[in-house]
Amino acid sequence: MTEFAGVVPAIAEALTKRGYSTLTPVQTAVIEAEMSGRDALVSAQTGSGKTVAFGLALASTLLDGADRFGPASKPLAVAVAPTRELALQVQRELEWLYEMTGAVIAASVGGMDIRTERRALDRGAHIVVGTPGRLCDHVRRGALDLSACRAIVLDEADEMLDLGFREDLEFLLETAPADRRTLMFSATVPKSIATLAKNYQRDALRISTQAEAKQHLDIDYRALVVVPSDRENAIINVLRYYEAKNALVFCSTRAAVNHLTARFNNRGFSVVALSGELSQSERTHALQAMRDGRARVCIATDVAARGIDLPNLELVIHADLPTNPETLLHRSGRTGRAGRKGVSAIIVTSNARRKAERLLRDARIEAVWAKPPSADEVSQKDDERILSDAALNDPIREDEAAFVQQVLSGFSAEQVAAAFVRLARAGRSAPEDIIDTPAFQPSGQAAGDRGPRPERSEPRAPRGDFGDAVWFSISAGRKQNVEPRWLIPMLCRIGRITKQEIGAIKMMPENTFVEIAREFSDSFVEALGPKRMLEKGISVTQLDGAPDLSAAPRKPFVRKDNAAPSDSKPRWKDGESADRPDSKPWAKKAAKPGFSKSGPKPTDDGGKPAKKPFKKKAY
Repeated sequence: MTEFAGVVPAIAEALTKRGYSTLTPVQTAVIEAEMSGRDALVSAQTGSGKTVAFGLALASTLLDGADRFGPASKPLAVAVAPTRELALQVQRELEWLYEMTGAVIAASVGGMDIRTERRALDRGAHIVVGTPGRLCDHVRRGALDLSACRAIVLDEADEMLDLGFREDLEFLLETAPADRRTLMFSATVPKSIATLAKNYQRDALRISTQAEAKQHLDIDYRALVVVPSDRENAIINVLRYYEAKNALVFCSTRAAVNHLTARFNNRGFSVVALSGELSQSERTHALQAMRDGRARVCIATDVAARGIDLPNLELVIHADLPTNPETLLHRSGRTGRAGRKGVSAIIVTSNARRKAERLLRDARIEAVWAKPPSADEVSQKDDERILSDAALNDPIREDEAAFVQQVLSGFSAEQVAAAFVRLARAGRSAPEDIIDTPAFQPSGQAAGDRGPRPERSEPRAPRGDFGDAVWFSISAGRKQNVEPRWLIPMLCRIGRITKQEIGAIKMMPENTFVEIAREFSDSFVEALGPKRMLEKGISVTQLDGAPDLSAAPRKPFVRKDNAAPSDSKPRWKDGESADRPDSKPWAKKAAKPGFSKSGPKPTDDGGKPAKKPFKKKAY
């Protein structure tokens, strides 16, 4: 077994049985001679085989020269993972890796029966895998004794700190013996991880695989720009266009997960949800449905999907933009694993373009900016899949020949082909019609450049003489609080024009008239779509000529006292001219007799202050 030089023989046998022929770079790095017995801080991209890597790194320390483990007693190693799914996945990986060594591996995760876990710990285990909170709970209750622990592994350490597990991790590290090994595995190494390593590791070896310096070469990043109202339609079309064996849709909240799950179920997608409000049993069933093909789409939050491994995951969709570059990398890292190709589609609404550009830039990702697949493109892709179906190319089997002739004798070739197409299309959700938007380019493009526009035939006329134009009526006016400061950006964004193509704006009580340069009026109408709608349900109508601005004159000002002044100067209520020196519009009203604030208060016959007369209130 020269391919696994430096690996414990029992572990090498398990690798061969599993079908391994070579090790990944991170797995090779942890079995080097300089790594023997030392602490390590390992950073490698998601999907690079970190779980097997720390299993290989632990083997020499735990077996200590033996081929098999002795009777299970106190744990020799503890592996800590941020989520239940990842912890259970680590347990499964270590079980086959240590199969030939007789190791007993116990799990301790939140959401499971704590009494069952306590009984398993009482029987003894060589390795315990769990989540931080549950492990700390067992230690505090005395069910988990770390006095014999030789190594602690922190898997996805950066995510555990992000989820607020710092205190639990520090408690576990301080409870374990001081001479234990500490192995930290993380996709990224931010300052918080470096600080934790400095405080709890001794002479740690820093391992950074070459693959960390570059993004997944097997992942095709695509930024798809849509108007906000078309976000869900774009997700549907992306799912239909790629028809992935497994797809993972990321949302930022549980409410968004529930909403998309309900809508996609109604559209005929086989979909499951994964969020923190589900029980462990429900989460396990959801992942199993994805693995065995009963479901093809999983809609999840970031925390719930952390660390899950779906072998056939070919597509990741970011329905909501991630909050930081690390989350973007972790989400996308669910696909493109172990040499398989994958697609990471980022849904970018037009008002979040700048944020998306910053995320991609900070994550050092070169994404292709494009429009989401249109309904026609999805249909064309369906046709290509039908034509490439193996059923059309496989030779006719002997047991099929007789029935094939029977079908051809009863139906024409066209009818048979039509039936095949109908069967192939049956059960598929119809694609959505998406509003045509320009494909925004990365930050190197000017902010005002919104795609190809008609070339000007001649320089624009000065602003005072706008030139030939077309008038449009917008179904909102002063009563709807229309303001040019938000109307102009909306017209530019949706109508694919700039401020230079907008002329006069006349606001009326119920509608607003806008002047658009004639040479851009056709493209403006086309960009609005067939419904001719702006955002917020505002419709746009093209006028044949200039609007009649006299149709809704302003109401004349009417004096409250109905007095007709003899001159044109503005006057106060008393009829005096407003320009008199002693006239002040804010002058106080004359005080009522006997109630001056500075004078004596009125008294009744007894010399006491007079009481105000009681007035009964009407209810």
